[in-house]
Amino acid sequence: MANNKTLVVCGESLLDVFEHGVTPTGLNLDAVVGGSPLNVAAGIARLGAPVAFFGGLSSDFLGARIEQSIRQEGISLDALVRCDAPTTLSLVGVDARGVPSYRFYGTGGADRQLRPEHLSVLPADVAAFHFGSYACVVEPIGSTVRALVEQRRSGSVISYDPNVRLNVEPDLAVWRDMVVWMSQRAHLLKLSDEDFERLYPGQSPDDLAAQWLQAGVAVVMMTRGGEGALAWTTEGRVEVPAPRVTVLDTVGAGDTFQAATLVALQELGKLDPQGITTVTLDELRRIAAFAAGAAAITCTRRGPDLPRRAELPAQV
Repeated sequence: MANNKTLVVCGESLLDVFEHGVTPTGLNLDAVVGGSPLNVAAGIARLGAPVAFFGGLSSDFLGARIEQSIRQEGISLDALVRCDAPTTLSLVGVDARGVPSYRFYGTGGADRQLRPEHLSVLPADVAAFHFGSYACVVEPIGSTVRALVEQRRSGSVISYDPNVRLNVEPDLAVWRDMVVWMSQRAHLLKLSDEDFERLYPGQSPDDLAAQWLQAGVAVVMMTRGGEGALAWTTEGRVEVPAPRVTVLDTVGAGDTFQAATLVALQELGKLDPQGITTVTLDELRRIAAFAAGAAAITCTRRGPDLPRRAELPAQV
């Protein structure tokens, strides 16, 4: 039977700020609530599972808008940590040729301010903790992530997606070190093919998956965009195709896959440290297909508009 314990997503929330043309005195800017971990939390909530977001949030008016979005998505606010640091901004501009450029304003941001003493706000009984993106490789939140993983990995599933952001941390060695550290503690490790090629150019996904499984990971997954997904356990490997859809953009597709994977594990009654080690290849195929189907729906929409449970098959 599936358990209905809360899932907790830890990491950054921010505003993606897009240029929308000039005005007589400056620029039109459109700020959109974002951050990969927050997208994952929203995806879990839309799929009907209880979820809390553990993150630092600014007390400024931008932080208030992010909090409003969290509340509207049905994500629990109980684990939010509010502070006076500024809201992180990711600026996206487009030149006359349509080529985007990016600037990131996050040093000292509120989303980095989670500290070990904030772990006390977390619920005692949690099905899974999900971590990802740059929050794992910047300070002080990076040290807090490590402390949280060590504290809770025996009683809750630890899920990790590197979601590499080189505009925040350009040193690939830092990201690789975090993957190694997590592979010795996480139960679920998911990478995109793009991140795999960045981190391990020329290496075999099967070989790396075998190393991570040997290190203690129970389930390894790799998304491959339009080519579908691969997944491994110690029993072997499965491959699922991506549903054929008309793609508007792929923003949020990876976050959707992550959210749907966690929800599928919970619906199958496998979202606990022991249960995830018993996932069969048939169950793994069903989980990956469910997640790929959810991600495909997101790709048919503009921006990270993740699907709701009623849009997916009734059973995983």
